Amino acid sequence: MNYLYHLIIYFEIYAIVAMSLNLLIGYGGLLQVAHAAYYGIGAYTAALLWTKLGWGFFPGLAVGAFAAGVLSLLVSLPAWRFKGDYFVMISIAVQTLIYATLYNWTDLTNGPFGISGIARPVMAGYSFVTTGSITVLYGVLATGLGMVMALLKWSPFGRALQAMRDDELAAYSIGIPVNWLKLQAFALASAMVGIAGGLYASYVSYIDPTSFSLDESILMLSMVVIGGTGNVRGPLTGAAVLILLPEALRFLQLPDAVAANVRLLAYGLLLILMMHLRPQGLAGTYRYQ
Repeated sequence: MNYLYHLIIYFEIYAIVAMSLNLLIGYGGLLQVAHAAYYGIGAYTAALLWTKLGWGFFPGLAVGAFAAGVLSLLVSLPAWRFKGDYFVMISIAVQTLIYATLYNWTDLTNGPFGISGIARPVMAGYSFVTTGSITVLYGVLATGLGMVMALLKWSPFGRALQAMRDDELAAYSIGIPVNWLKLQAFALASAMVGIAGGLYASYVSYIDPTSFSLDESILMLSMVVIGGTGNVRGPLTGAAVLILLPEALRFLQLPDAVAANVRLLAYGLLLILMMHLRPQGLAGTYRYQ
């Protein structure tokens, strides 16, 4: 039963991650490859506040989200001037910069040795130490954030994002503040993935920079692409598929060194098949809805 709870917890964390990235890609048409970096900022900020300063669970989570949102300026400001392939390259550079900072700033992050002894969530004196209780807590948080994303889709903010996605010049011509909209979208998505990073840190009780590398950003992007962009169910579907796929490969009983390569190969093949057979994603349609 604990194994099932473990999978559900990971799904809840990555559902938040995928929904936040879908806000950029699906609603705003803003492709970035630095999402794992902001995931790491949220995780490290919250972990340091919890372990070094003794902060409570939710205050640490909130500050981690705020830090990720502020640092999103590293991507959102260049988005004002660069588009397409150039912007993607800038986001890769930001991903590399933040990863290198986490890895080399040993006085703060402990470098490659990471941060251990991160406490499980505590709320109103109750400690969420069992996987069952964490499943419930994270499920409530993921559901709440999912409802926020669903409301945003049909809000004036969401409609402005979709207008910018469809035709940025036309959106600008009717008075939509495109640059300000990009800044808001990146800040909101980065803050949301920062929350997911804090949840991850609290659950696994240990983090190091390898969990927030470019490979992780590609995994997050794959979840959104495979599930389908521009709707609420797509990111959830993609997160479920890519959480369960490695678990299915475990039944092959491959050596650890081989299993990692097989997993990456499976991700790549799945992406290629999706692009050819169902480019709109498993839960998407050819038209945004």
